[in-house]
Amino acid sequence: MSQALRPAHDQRFSDLIRSRTGIQLPVHRRQMIESRLRPRIAAVGATGFEGYLEQLFDHGLLDDELPLVIDLLTTNKTDFYRESAHFDVLVDKIVPETIRHATPHAPRLKIWSAASSEGAEAYTAAIVLAEAQRAGHRFSYAILGTDISHRMLERARRAIYTAEQLSPVPAELRARYTMAGRAPSHAGTARIVPELRDRVQFMHLNLMDSTYPVDRDVDVIFLRNVLIYFGPEDQAAVIARMAGHLRPGGYLMVGHSESMVVSHPQMKQHSPSVFRKT
Repeated sequence: MSQALRPAHDQRFSDLIRSRTGIQLPVHRRQMIESRLRPRIAAVGATGFEGYLEQLFDHGLLDDELPLVIDLLTTNKTDFYRESAHFDVLVDKIVPETIRHATPHAPRLKIWSAASSEGAEAYTAAIVLAEAQRAGHRFSYAILGTDISHRMLERARRAIYTAEQLSPVPAELRARYTMAGRAPSHAGTARIVPELRDRVQFMHLNLMDSTYPVDRDVDVIFLRNVLIYFGPEDQAAVIARMAGHLRPGGYLMVGHSESMVVSHPQMKQHSPSVFRKT
């Protein structure tokens, strides 16, 4: 059988991925799909993409293969301090506001990184919040990172990054919040310090699920650079669910190219790509 993705089979597979993950796989990405799935096609002994689909749908491999397929097809782009203006809003606006409106007890910020990949976004939030504490702000915080990829979540929990990955972190903060790898196998890497790792929990979550096992009084949700892969209907459904998990006055931060897709009666734009729940 030909390795090429025939349109009918491509559509069948694309429909499956969209229904399970929300991710759209347009026709012009056929080569990318075939290239990324080649290891799984070989692993199950299929002679091509058609044979692989047959293994998935007709021979009971779908449940075992789907998590691996999702790992291969999802975009796991993540950087420390990506779209850094959001972290400025977090420290300069949200932290003082939280402290100002707190009860007599020390305020506690709840942060949710809703497509956390391998953890750079969640740990960036932890770094800037730890720095705010060092500057004298009295508050505590807890960060939840969720992702559809089990492989990325395992990396996030390990919290080990290469020097290149950590390069956006200012040198002073790298020295304060990371530990250089000592084992030969970890040469050229560093790990986030335990004090920050203890503030961040990671959990598997599919944004296409109808409900999320997450608190409904979250202060800040980062949902950045994931909605662009969803269709309009799925975008609206995810945003509505996110709004349900924010406290009144809570913030939703999306990617800079995603502001136009946030349309919900409770979400009002606060600043570029930052929305606040009324």
